[in-house]
Amino acid sequence: MPVETKLLIEMSVPGRGRRDYLPESDVPETSLDEYQDLIRNKDSLILPDVAESDAIRHFEYLGSLNYSIDRGVYPLGSCTMKYNPRVNETLANLPGFTHLHPNQPMETVQGALQVMYELQRYLAEITGMYAVSLDPKAGAHGELTGILMIKKYHESRGEGAKRRKILIPDSAHGTNPATAAMADYEEVTLPSDINGNVNLDELRKLMTEKVAGIMMTLPSTLGLFDPNILEITQIVHEKGGLVYGDGANQNATMGKAKFGELGFDVVHLNLHKTFSTPHGGGGPGAGPVACKEHLAPFLPSPIVEKMDDSYLFIKPDNTIGKIGEYYGNFAMVVRAYAYIRAHGEEGLRSVSEYAVLNANYLLSLLQDDYYLKFKRRCMHEFVLSGIRQKAKNVSTMDIVKRLMDYGFHPPTVYFPQKQIVPEALMIEPTETESKDSLDAFAKALIAINKEVDENPEIVRTAPHTTQIGRPDESSASRNPDIHW
Repeated sequence: MPVETKLLIEMSVPGRGRRDYLPESDVPETSLDEYQDLIRNKDSLILPDVAESDAIRHFEYLGSLNYSIDRGVYPLGSCTMKYNPRVNETLANLPGFTHLHPNQPMETVQGALQVMYELQRYLAEITGMYAVSLDPKAGAHGELTGILMIKKYHESRGEGAKRRKILIPDSAHGTNPATAAMADYEEVTLPSDINGNVNLDELRKLMTEKVAGIMMTLPSTLGLFDPNILEITQIVHEKGGLVYGDGANQNATMGKAKFGELGFDVVHLNLHKTFSTPHGGGGPGAGPVACKEHLAPFLPSPIVEKMDDSYLFIKPDNTIGKIGEYYGNFAMVVRAYAYIRAHGEEGLRSVSEYAVLNANYLLSLLQDDYYLKFKRRCMHEFVLSGIRQKAKNVSTMDIVKRLMDYGFHPPTVYFPQKQIVPEALMIEPTETESKDSLDAFAKALIAINKEVDENPEIVRTAPHTTQIGRPDESSASRNPDIHW
């Protein structure tokens, strides 16, 4: 076994991690009497005693086991794991941005406020909205912000007690029902029709004066653009409801369609899915909210405004209040700003065009081997089904585990819910993948389908080349072992 594959504690040898080449500290000792209860007993702290070279090799080895967008296609449907340009990371790390403090006087951070103000205006233009808040720290946080704005809007009109329901299509993002529940609404599921669109007959039946609004994911998690969206928003508005847009993924619509022009009242954006901010890693993220003029007074406080030649924070007239302390996600704002400025209007439109082109190209390669329920042109992603393979006793989970043996990260599976697409394979190639990488990914899935016929056991028992096989994820989450 290579030494780097062992745990550091297993490599420990007394005296190996000597540090006597470091000079003695010239910092005077300070009395810590008042902090004695916070000081760890050195005898109780067991640390591995290893050479620096061994430690570095160990962590480099662990890093090599991670899959990332830097290593290959990351086709997680709904998640948009695109490649983010490194230049945006460089710009976000400029000292003028990283050395700011939230309590600095506003006159000393005018450059930062200008970036925030201009990004607000860019996102308002992209979405066709009137005003924007950059404060939400994640997509789900933005969802909650938008729904709370809708709630306060109805309350301001004396209809808060009456409107207690939110309609949520069954093809919406999974966070939507949780968001409605957190805002103390009753969530009502709106079924899809045979084409994967919102069922208009059911919408007319369910849309009453007791409904506060609808949460629409567009394109839906099926990767489809609902051609009836103007009729949907009209039906909701006629009954006094508002339309919330889950705009988590803008990769299919930038420069092509604007939420504001489609009848939406408020929408959130996931900057990590579209505008080149880091995806994952514990945050803080960014889920800005954009809204029409009638909802602008309810935006969270503060937002940035320009007065003469100065930028300052202001408090909207009827704000829902603060939803977070400071703008701790400012580095995300810088990255998104840089991404938009670098692409410009035509560049952002081309992002959408290539995302849709790549998805439809990949779909054309795979639809003969895997079942496609909704035989339509997709947008930035598509959902296939492994029901043909399931009939041969090979599940979608088996298929994606086998895909790991071919060196690819699995796509999203079993989502949307099985009532819509059983044994779902939700694939999003993004606009940053080349034709070569798409061809290689498709070739692997086609080969696995052939294995289902010729050697199904190798698929059912996969993966065979990874560090571990099939961990019991349910037990691991309930009973985590976090000790050596």
